[in-house]
Amino acid sequence: MNISWGMMVTMRRLVDGSRLHFIGWGLVVGVLSGTVVATFRLCIATMLKWIQSVYMHPNLLSVGVVVGVGVLTTVIAAILLHQEPNISGSGIPQVEGQLQGTMEFHWWRILWRKFVAGVLAIGSGLFLGREGPSIQLGAAVGQGVAAGRHESGSERRVLIAAGAAGGLAAAFNAPIAGVMFVLEEVYHNFSPLVWMSSLASAVAADYVSMRVFGLTPVLHIAYAHSLPANLYWHLVLLGIILGLLGLLYNVVLLALPRWYAHIPLPRVAHGIVPLLLIIPLGFWMPRVLGGGNAVILNLGGKMPVLSALCLLFVVRFVYSMIAYGSGLPGGIFLPILTLGAVIGAIYGVAMARMGLLPRQYVINLVIFAMAGYFAGISKAPFTAILLITEMVGNLGHLLPLAVVALVAYVTTDIFGGEPIYAALLSRMTVPDNLSRLHHPVTFEVPVFAGSTLDMHQVRDFTWPSGSLLVEIRRGEHRIVPQGSAMIRAGDTLVVMTDTSRQVHVREVVGGAAAQPLAD
Repeated sequence: MNISWGMMVTMRRLVDGSRLHFIGWGLVVGVLSGTVVATFRLCIATMLKWIQSVYMHPNLLSVGVVVGVGVLTTVIAAILLHQEPNISGSGIPQVEGQLQGTMEFHWWRILWRKFVAGVLAIGSGLFLGREGPSIQLGAAVGQGVAAGRHESGSERRVLIAAGAAGGLAAAFNAPIAGVMFVLEEVYHNFSPLVWMSSLASAVAADYVSMRVFGLTPVLHIAYAHSLPANLYWHLVLLGIILGLLGLLYNVVLLALPRWYAHIPLPRVAHGIVPLLLIIPLGFWMPRVLGGGNAVILNLGGKMPVLSALCLLFVVRFVYSMIAYGSGLPGGIFLPILTLGAVIGAIYGVAMARMGLLPRQYVINLVIFAMAGYFAGISKAPFTAILLITEMVGNLGHLLPLAVVALVAYVTTDIFGGEPIYAALLSRMTVPDNLSRLHHPVTFEVPVFAGSTLDMHQVRDFTWPSGSLLVEIRRGEHRIVPQGSAMIRAGDTLVVMTDTSRQVHVREVVGGAAAQPLAD
């Protein structure tokens, strides 16, 4: 039998052992992360349902119960945060830093502490999402599997990325969006091994989650009519509004640490602030507590009046900021989608009242605005489109979703908005030796293909005395350089040095970035 060389090469590629190896371990990571995250979701839902029932029957006993829950949650969370500060917030910046090599954690210390503190904080009714903690939990599972197999380097990072994808897939029953989010926002790597193992993990984790929560999409919103083409101008206007409000969201969120610094309490005890402030809101509006699933689904039913929608937006914006700024474990993913849905409802109802939009299309704008607001804040439009498509469970609105997400993204980009998770990561990893320069000055150096610095780690180059590599700019991403960070052609290096040494440092670094390696 004659077999062509091309066919043999194709057959070898199809049975590539390394790819099958990573797909297999991706499935293992997915099953484990799906089990952890599904249990996490179930615990949060159970606690939140119970706390809402307490708020719905106001009396002295219920007041005592919610105050006791708040104090107990604060004490437990403060102890866990003191033991492991990296469980604070959503956990997505921490995972991103881990995959970039700028941060490192012990997987078991993160796993159980994030689980316990996350259930208590989110289950207490705070406006925090489960998706960020789910991603960190999944990443910890992937790291644990890598540790058990004694993996290191790129193989270890692939399993961590796979766990992160599985965590998001199980949190939202959105496997494709889980993979895209890891590739687009967290890992920034589209290599076959990464996306195949992440897809295997996401599918397995989603299957586990579906076995627990059923097949109904998380945000199943029914709508009767598709938006006609002659009304697409609303998508452009709505996208601009979402982009501008996304900028406001980022500015306020990044300013929160400075505001909380004025509170005369240890950082680990700041959780008492949102946990006490949520009590009056819980007795007033118990159904709006939590990440926001119920709020979005209610908008899919009976649309509130415009004044109620505006009040809902203000309340959720303020309380979500207070909750996240405290440092308690919890994400901003679902709260962002909820705010986007409310903005879409406000816009739609306002346009309907002015006679510029038939009221039957308001629900469409609610769906589209979720993707637009997330795309503007995270600057991950592909993830936004896929996420809303999977969570709503309908493929009939891909084009309008894409239009709103693109316009919101461009609006944010024009005004210099940064991806929120990258901005949060940079706050955690600012170099501590900038103050060593007496008269600092910075300059930028582009890296050319084939140069000495191309495809070399930061530690492999002898940097001139008195210089500091502050940042590596790679497209829209800003990488805080550590020794293991890889420099690539197309990067722009931001170098800091003293004024007196600027000429020498620029000559050395610029030459290494431009001159090819010697033969």
